[in-house]
Amino acid sequence: MQWNSVGEFLAMGGYALYVWGSFGACVVLMIAEPFLASRRLREIRRSLIRERLADELESHQRTR
Repeated sequence: MQWNSVGEFLAMGGYALYVWGSFGACVVLMIAEPFLASRRLREIRRSLIRERLADELESHQRTR
């Protein structure tokens, strides 16, 4: 495609809503993904620590 003005480029041949909406959704997801992944990692680590402490407490109580 060839655009003669910035307005034509932004209109994307009548598909601007689809094109820019898709681009925007992709950008939002690419920004959100690292934050969501790090939050999930913290949750997993906390869960593993709680599980390990529970196992240690259980084994300590069995040895009494």
